[in-house]
Amino acid sequence: MSSPLSRSAALAAAALCLVTTASITTTSAGAADCGATNVALGKPATASSTENGGTPASAAVDGDAGTRWSSQFSDPQWVQVDLGSTQEVCRVFLSWESAHGKAFQVQVSDSATDGSWSDVYSTTTSAGGTQSLDVSGTGRYVRVLGTQRATGWGYSLWELGVFTTTTSTPGVTPTDPRNPDFGPNVFVYGPESSQADMQARFDAISAQMKTNQFGPQRYAVLFKPGTYNADVNLRFYTQVAGLGLMPDDVNVNGHIRVEADWLQQGDDPNNLGNATQNFWRGAENLSVTLPANQVERWAVSQATAYRRMHLRGQAHLWNGYDGWASGGLIVDSKIDGTVISGSQQQFLTRNSNLVDGWAGSVWNMVFAGTQGAPADHFPDPSHTTVDTSPVTREKPYLYLDGSGEYRVFLPALRRDSRGTSWENGNPGSSVSLADFYVVKPGTPAATINAALAQGKHLLLTPGIHQLDDTIRVTRPNTVVLGLGLATLTPTTGKAALTTSDVDGVRLAGFLVDAGVQNSPVLLEIGDGGANDHSANPTSLHDVYLRVGGSQAGKATVSMRVNSSDTIIDHTWVWRADHGEGVSWTANPGRNGVVVNGDDVVAYGLFVEHYQQHNLVWNGNGGKVFLYQNELPYDPPNQAAWMNGSQRGWAGYKVADQVTTHEAFGVGVYAFNQADPSIVTDNGFEAPNRPGVRFTHLVTVSLGGVGTIANVINGTGGVADQANQVRYLVNYP
Repeated sequence: MSSPLSRSAALAAAALCLVTTASITTTSAGAADCGATNVALGKPATASSTENGGTPASAAVDGDAGTRWSSQFSDPQWVQVDLGSTQEVCRVFLSWESAHGKAFQVQVSDSATDGSWSDVYSTTTSAGGTQSLDVSGTGRYVRVLGTQRATGWGYSLWELGVFTTTTSTPGVTPTDPRNPDFGPNVFVYGPESSQADMQARFDAISAQMKTNQFGPQRYAVLFKPGTYNADVNLRFYTQVAGLGLMPDDVNVNGHIRVEADWLQQGDDPNNLGNATQNFWRGAENLSVTLPANQVERWAVSQATAYRRMHLRGQAHLWNGYDGWASGGLIVDSKIDGTVISGSQQQFLTRNSNLVDGWAGSVWNMVFAGTQGAPADHFPDPSHTTVDTSPVTREKPYLYLDGSGEYRVFLPALRRDSRGTSWENGNPGSSVSLADFYVVKPGTPAATINAALAQGKHLLLTPGIHQLDDTIRVTRPNTVVLGLGLATLTPTTGKAALTTSDVDGVRLAGFLVDAGVQNSPVLLEIGDGGANDHSANPTSLHDVYLRVGGSQAGKATVSMRVNSSDTIIDHTWVWRADHGEGVSWTANPGRNGVVVNGDDVVAYGLFVEHYQQHNLVWNGNGGKVFLYQNELPYDPPNQAAWMNGSQRGWAGYKVADQVTTHEAFGVGVYAFNQADPSIVTDNGFEAPNRPGVRFTHLVTVSLGGVGTIANVINGTGGVADQANQVRYLVNYP
């Protein structure tokens, strides 16, 4: 049944006049700067329902006085318009048919997903007719949400108009590729530099950052091509990198090392060999020649990358004695001596060349596409060895060309690869730094987005980048490259960075740290499209996310991947278990990673301490090489750690509808320090289908504090105080 059109002919004519001329009297102080163009006109519109085929959502934004949107005769209902880009909305115009909303909200959102809408206007006493509403909000989508109808009919709008502020484009400073300004926290050295001054700088940074786990300081140390004598003890938030096109273009005679020498282990205050908090640092794109009869100490845990390196010598991945370690990553590297893993609980080595092999294992050492990897065997030793990596793209990196120009090299996509990307050629392309906008802490998000709109890539310099709005990457093949663990912190409850569902975006080398106002999502890849990106996927490299630790951060989902074919190349997604603003209620986080896209591949997926499923995989065709998860330490009791009638939430959840999924070398650990009696029914949950396969699973009750009743789907045995480690070779 339709509400009579005859009731509203005059209203419709008035609506069309008002919306097309925007001759609206306003009362708010800020409305004088409001634009006169209806930006909703002709834009895509959708609705919760329509009364019939003659009242579509598009009729509310077509500028035609004789057409309207109307809904089914129930509450609630909504109509929304996609403006095409995020804009500052200052006025919304509504022309109701007599079947209007008595109670409704006007809302804005960047993503139009559940939980992302913000009210900019709300009423419970609307009289309908024509309404010009002065509002203030930012979003790509504008929605009218009706919660109570004024009549027995549905909701009916002749026109929905949206007006936005008119502001000048922020200035985007050009980058000089021969003399770029990287800011005060980047130190560039050449062979002509004073070796003594250089070493003094390394020592000063090391001393400052030794225990500076949650401080704001960030540093990058860059070596121009040449040979150096240096001893770098790499500490928190410090990156050391070569500026050559190839790793051997820079050689350090000495050490690029990470020592476990500050964190107490166990009850002995003199035992400082614990490496389990040696986070957030990296070395890349250079070679190291060790002094005779010495080894390279790389005693690390999560969020540490040894990437595109050539080590002439032996590497030890722990303190060399009884210290614990829980990391990390070696990728695209050549190591001439033996790698000895020692106490490392889990570790990923991908597309590398281990000339003298590997020795050691604890719970899971994973090797993908690595020459010299040990034979596949599980458990004892726990070596998960996959001969080739199905699809890879290495991290982009900064280098100096022969003319003295800074450029960024973009390694090529490889399939079914084995070994490094650079020992037999170095396929890829490069981009001048002139095509990058250099982002310094304090740069407004509006300026960053203006640079992106001009077609620029982004180079994020070391420091804390406070963001009052989302960085929006909408252009294919955009590069966002961080130096020195550059950190993005959203301050207004929005995402730090989002990408459209486009080809070839590369995100690399930065940390996203949740703000104190809850963000529905911190990092979102793709905006819900279903495009095929297999020929040119988006890739993430050493991108880390954190909720709490530096402050009482809050985020519902830390990373959501919607784009198909995305490559996740090493991430640590962490709800903090120590630091500032840390408790079950102080730093809430529901899920660490949610994967909705198909054919997503993840290498080195570390996700910890979230309050429901740490990882939710909804897409088909996914592949994971090394997954490490600790369940949350801090549920106060079993009642707080329930999924309906099931005890707890699996650390790795493959959704029921998934038909194909593979995982190699995966572990879920429990440490219920708030209540050791807590039980989690399953470490892993997945559909029992032939196309869903797990290889080499482990569950661990750390110190016997807490229980995981089953490895996966009710099978595999219990991990508890009596049996702290449970292995399962294959499932099913």
